[in-house]
Amino acid sequence: MNRLSVSLILLILSLSLNAQEILPGDDIVSYVDRYGMAEVTIDYPGFEEMSMLAEEFDVSSCDGKKAVLYLSPKTAEVFLSKKIPYELVKRDDSKRIIMASTVSEAIGWNVYPTYSQYDSIVHAMAEQHPDICSVDTIGVSIKGKMIFVLKISDNVTEDEDEPEVFLSSSIHGDELGGFVLMLRLASLLTEESTGDELVKRIRANSEVWINPLANPDGMYRTGDEIINPVRYNANSIDLNRNYPDPEITYTVTVQPENAAMISFMKEHHFALSANFHSGSEVVNYPWDRWSRLHADNDWLFSISRRYADTVHLHSPASYMNDLNNGVTNGAAWYVIYGGRQDYMTYSLGGREVTIELDDIKMTEATELESLWNYNYRSLIRYVSEVFTGIQGRVTDSVTGESVEAMVYIQGHDADSSFVFSDKTNGRYIGLLEPGVWALSF
Repeated sequence: MNRLSVSLILLILSLSLNAQEILPGDDIVSYVDRYGMAEVTIDYPGFEEMSMLAEEFDVSSCDGKKAVLYLSPKTAEVFLSKKIPYELVKRDDSKRIIMASTVSEAIGWNVYPTYSQYDSIVHAMAEQHPDICSVDTIGVSIKGKMIFVLKISDNVTEDEDEPEVFLSSSIHGDELGGFVLMLRLASLLTEESTGDELVKRIRANSEVWINPLANPDGMYRTGDEIINPVRYNANSIDLNRNYPDPEITYTVTVQPENAAMISFMKEHHFALSANFHSGSEVVNYPWDRWSRLHADNDWLFSISRRYADTVHLHSPASYMNDLNNGVTNGAAWYVIYGGRQDYMTYSLGGREVTIELDDIKMTEATELESLWNYNYRSLIRYVSEVFTGIQGRVTDSVTGESVEAMVYIQGHDADSSFVFSDKTNGRYIGLLEPGVWALSF
């Protein structure tokens, strides 16, 4: 074989390899195989088309110019079939998630616990503060990991006639910061020596339930350590697009983690709740699925504004200033369907916001202390919002027994914004802006 023939063969091989390297979609397929998911940015296509995309794909953020989509093994092929121009968001594998070597190191709150350490930490809190804290399981993940919840109150073993608050984090397994933040908040609320008067009031007059990790299979998908965590559960389903939706007519297969969470939330009468995420820095309030406003939009905006404004007093100017200086109505940002925030608010009569804690989804361990210092005052203040508004009891005028009743404001309530009194104690809580309101029962 002469030199010219060899050169031609090498040229053909080179062209062939280059063609393979640039085949559209190869990078997405490779990332999904390696990491269990892929993140892409696309040009914002307009509100209506963006809303249609949100029905098929997991939209992570949208600023009116670009949108970030997450692709699972189930949705990657569908996305590629649409031939939408995209840019793959590449991971920096040099940034390793720092894991604690011991439980003692983990409760310094500057590293991430292993799953077994997490198990030990929540049980230790209950054992060390048995009058204030208890631990229970909401349910079990597909891979058999416990979905823990901590209850914090001054008479924790009793079901007291007190307003209930629910805080939950990391329904997306790759959004890490809120996980440690919730553990640290639980630690603060159980610390009997704290002199904070608001913390004492919260313990004495409410029941706070904290679920630090709603999606353990997504975060600890490879075992006991956090290695390449993913947004999805073990079935590659986004749990925050998997709640029953009031206007979706087709049947949604509710995932085991969400089915357990729904049962747990129905057992309680949570007046106020929050769901913690990362990927942006903003407080997002209902509705996520409708562009029309919630009947109590003014109140929802007020509590969101108070959270962000308090953060701003204790953080750099660059923190939590996305969208309207750290606050947004959900659908004004981008529409999602099957989200927990709207399910809690519409179907269960509660009031929930979504708090995005960090532009970086996988918060670096070195930033956990700052994240806490920026947010912990706002967290405590947010829980205390349950003491505001209108509160009372509905009882039978003859027997004096508690009555379950709808409590609503004529000409004001809409889209299931009314509340119900608790059937066990008759208590109702209407979280409203200050004013004069005429209630009907």
